[in-house]
Amino acid sequence: MRSALPPLLFLTLACIIPAAGADPESEFPGVQKLMSSEEYRASGLDKLSADERAALNRWLVNYTAAEAPAMLRSNPEVIAAEEAIRIEAHIKQPFDGWSGETLFYLDNGQVWRQRLPGRYLHRGEDTAVVIDKNFFGFYQMTVTSTDKTVGVSRVR
Repeated sequence: MRSALPPLLFLTLACIIPAAGADPESEFPGVQKLMSSEEYRASGLDKLSADERAALNRWLVNYTAAEAPAMLRSNPEVIAAEEAIRIEAHIKQPFDGWSGETLFYLDNGQVWRQRLPGRYLHRGEDTAVVIDKNFFGFYQMTVTSTDKTVGVSRVR
């Protein structure tokens, strides 16, 4: 079985490379900060010298900037990893819907903000939600009991 780490690392890199015109290397935090301590040690990267780590970071930036757009559209592992980004949680009470700039506090500790205008009045106790990416790559949150959806962005 192949590790999910390479596609997930690739997706992370693809998301953090800044917009065209910016200097990607000045914005890249480095592979050590992108991984947990356990992932970093398990991958053996802790054995690299500072120069080797810097060379790896430069390679990752260049590879991601040059190859990422094509790989995002064509690599089955990357596509599967992106599709696997699905969060199921409950909004903490009190929850009565959204009204334009609502913050959603989830039972998993995450906080999301409404990013699209709109209003929805929620009635009932069921606050189960699913957060996933829409066709355009933006996050959306759906209240499962009513199938109402709103665009969201993660705060923490």
